[in-house]
Amino acid sequence: MAHPRRSNALNTISAHQRDTLGHLINGKSVAGEGEKVDVFEPATGEVLGQVRDATRAELNSAVAAAKNAFPGWAATPGDKRKKILHKVADLIESRAEQIAEVECLDAGQCWRFMSKAALRGAENFRFFADRAPSASDGQALPSSDHLNFTTRAPIGPVAVITPWNTPFMLSTWKIAPALAAGCTVVHKPAEWSPYSARLLAEIAHEAGLPAGVLNSVNGLGETTGKALTEHPDIKAVAFVGESKTGSAIMRQGSETLKRVHFELGGKNPVIVFDDADLDRALDAVIFMIYSLNGQRCTSSSRLLIQRSIYDAFLAKAIARVQKLKVGDPFDPATEVGPLIHPRHLQKVASYELVASRDGARVAAGGRLMPEAGKGYFYQPTLYADVEPSMRIAQEEVFGPVLAAIPFTDEADAIRKANDVPYGLAGYLWTNDLGRSLRVSQALEAGMIWVNSENVRHLPTPFGGVKASGIGRDGGDWSFEFFMETKNVALAYGSHSIQRMGL
Repeated sequence: MAHPRRSNALNTISAHQRDTLGHLINGKSVAGEGEKVDVFEPATGEVLGQVRDATRAELNSAVAAAKNAFPGWAATPGDKRKKILHKVADLIESRAEQIAEVECLDAGQCWRFMSKAALRGAENFRFFADRAPSASDGQALPSSDHLNFTTRAPIGPVAVITPWNTPFMLSTWKIAPALAAGCTVVHKPAEWSPYSARLLAEIAHEAGLPAGVLNSVNGLGETTGKALTEHPDIKAVAFVGESKTGSAIMRQGSETLKRVHFELGGKNPVIVFDDADLDRALDAVIFMIYSLNGQRCTSSSRLLIQRSIYDAFLAKAIARVQKLKVGDPFDPATEVGPLIHPRHLQKVASYELVASRDGARVAAGGRLMPEAGKGYFYQPTLYADVEPSMRIAQEEVFGPVLAAIPFTDEADAIRKANDVPYGLAGYLWTNDLGRSLRVSQALEAGMIWVNSENVRHLPTPFGGVKASGIGRDGGDWSFEFFMETKNVALAYGSHSIQRMGL
C-alpha cells in the first residue's frame, strides 16, 4: 500500500500523537495514563498506533471541563455561536482532503466516498449554525384566560458516542446540533478509528470554540464509555452504534435519569416490484449495500424481489456483484475496501456457514480474500433463495453481504419486510403511486425512500423504530433532544380562581 495519500495520512496522524493518542480536555492535549489499545490499519493489518483508555480521573476531568464551560456557552448569543460554527465548517472544507485521507487509513473506507464525506460534515455544521440564533425560540399558545408561550434552553453537558464506520461525518452529525443548541460536549469516538475525531476537536478550537465546550476522550466502551454514560453531570447521551450497546447505555444512564438518543442497527429491506424502473433499482440496490464496505446502518441488506422478475433481476445483481472492484481504499477506482477490524471480519465471515446451514445459496462471494495479505478483506457477497426465518435475513451482518428473498404480491412483501426486530429504513421501487403510498404506510421503519437510494435532506427526521433506535435527528428534532422546553402561562386576570378556607 504505497499510495501517496496513505503517506499523507500517516504523516497527519504522526503529528497527532500517532504512537499513543490521548485526549483533548479543556482545550489542551492530555497524554493519558490509561491502558493502551492498538489501532489497526484495515487494509494492511498493521498497527497504526495506540489510543489510551481514559482513566476515571481523566474522564471526570473532561466532564468537569464541560460542566464548567456550560454556563458561558449556553449564554453565548446564538449569532455568535453561528459565527464560530461557520468557521468550523470553513476549516473542515479547507482540510477536507486531509480528513478523507485519515478516514481511508484508519477506517478502511474508500477514497471515492470519503473524498466527499468531510464536505458532508461541513454541511452539517453550516446547517445547524444557521439555526443557532433561533434554537431557543418557542411557540405562542393562547387560551381564553392565559397567554402561554414556550422557550427552549440547552439541557447541559452531553455525551456523544460515535461509531467507527464513517467516524468524522457521524461525529459532526451529533456534535454540530449540540453546540448550536448551547450544550457542551464530551465526545468518545470509537477506539477502532479514533484519529479524525481529534482533527475535529482541534479544528473546533482553532475556529474559536471556548475551552471545555468540546472535549474528546478515547477509550473502550466497557470502561470509558460506561463511566461517561453513568456520570451524574452528563445530562443526555447521543449514541450511534449497535442495538445491544444501546440497551447497555440505557441501563447505565437509568440511575441518573439521562435522556438518550439512539441510532442503532438495521436490517433494511429494499422491495423491487415488477413494474419498477429495474435498471435504476439495480443501481440503488448495489450502491446501498456495497458502498462504505457494507458497514452502514441504512444499508439495504435484504433484497425483496417480486417472484415474476426474481430470476432475471437476481442474475443481473449477481453479475454486478462479481464485477465490484475490491482493493486499496486509497485507489480512486476501488469500490469496496476492507472491513474495520479482525474481530469484525471474523463475524462477517462466520455467516457463510450460518447461511449455508440454513439453506441459503451462495450466489456470489462468500469468502475471505487471502490474496489481500494481512488486510481485512471480504468478498462482496450475495445469498440467494433466502427465507425470512433464516439468520442471514434476521441478523445485522454489517458487511458487504446481501440476502435475496422472493415475494409474491404486495401483502407478502410487507409481511416479509416487517418480519425482523429492526426498523430503521426501507426502500421501495415501483411506478404505481397508490402502491408506493400503501406500502410506505405499512412498513415498520422510521424512514422510507421511494424510487431512491438513501438521499439525506438535513431538515427531515432521521431515526428508526423497534430495535433500530429511539428519537430523531435532523432539523428541529435535534434541538428537541439537546434542549429543554419551558412553558410560561401569563394570566389575563379575568379567570375565576376557586376560594377555599373562608
